[in-house]
Amino acid sequence: MQIKKYFPVFVLPTLIAFCIAFLVPFILGIGLSFTEFTTVVDAKWVAFENYIRAFSNRDFLNALWFTVKFTVVSVITINVIAFALAILLTKGLKGTNFFRTVFFMPNLIGGIVLGYIWQIILNGILQIFGVTLTYDPKYGFWGLVIMMNWQLIGYMMIIYIAGLQNVPGDLTDAARVDGANGWQTLKNVTIPMIMPSVTICLFLSITNSFKLFDQNLALTAGAPSKQTAMLALDIYNTFYGRVGWEGVGQAKAVIFFIIVAVISFAQLALTRKKEVEQ
Repeated sequence: MQIKKYFPVFVLPTLIAFCIAFLVPFILGIGLSFTEFTTVVDAKWVAFENYIRAFSNRDFLNALWFTVKFTVVSVITINVIAFALAILLTKGLKGTNFFRTVFFMPNLIGGIVLGYIWQIILNGILQIFGVTLTYDPKYGFWGLVIMMNWQLIGYMMIIYIAGLQNVPGDLTDAARVDGANGWQTLKNVTIPMIMPSVTICLFLSITNSFKLFDQNLALTAGAPSKQTAMLALDIYNTFYGRVGWEGVGQAKAVIFFIIVAVISFAQLALTRKKEVEQ
C-alpha cells in the first residue's frame, strides 16, 4: 500500500518526458499534415491536399511497394532461419554459448556502419560480374534483405531459444511415444508452446523492417533513381530535398505511422489469439 501511495511521484517524471518528447510532437505533427508550412508558426490550412499529393507521388508509391516487398521477404527469412538456428543450438552441441554470442553480435552494430560495411562487401562481390548494388533495383533489394537478415537473425534466435527452453520435455517425449515424427512434434507441440516467442519475433521483425532507414541510406541511398528507397528514406527526402513539400512529408509520415501501427496491431492480435487457443 505504501508503494501505491508514492506511485504518482515515480511515474510523473517519465510521463512528463513522454509527453514532451513524443505525445506533443506527435499530435502537432498530425495537425501540420493538414497544412502548408515552412515553420510551425506560419502553417496554412489546406485540408487533405497534402494527402492527395502524397498518394499522387510516384516516388512515395514506389517506396511503399518496395517496403512491403522487403518486409514480407525479410520477416519470412529472418524468422525461419532464426528458428532453425535456435533448434540447432538447443541440441546440446559443443560451443553453443559461443555461437549464440557470435550470432547476436551483429545486432549491436549501428545502422549506418552496418550499411557501409555491407555496401563494401556486396559491391566487392558484384564487381566480379561487372555490376554494383545501384546498377539494378533487384541488387539493392536483395542486398538490403541479406543485410537485414545478418543483423536480426541472431536477435530473433535468442528469443526463440528462450521459448524452446521452456517447452516441457515430457510433452515431446509423450509425442514420440504416441508415434509422432519430428515434423509432427514440431508442428503440434513445439510451435504451439513457443507462440509467445513467435509473437515477439514477428512484431520486432515487422516493425524493424518497415521503419528501416539508416541501413537503406548507407547501402543504396535509394539508387538507382529512388527505386530502392524505402518509406522512411522517401519521407526524409521529401522533407529535406524538396522545397514547399514539408506538409506532404508530414502527411507521408502520418500515413507511414498508420500503416505500421495497423499491421503491427493486427499481427499482435492474430498471434495472441493463437496463444490463447493453445
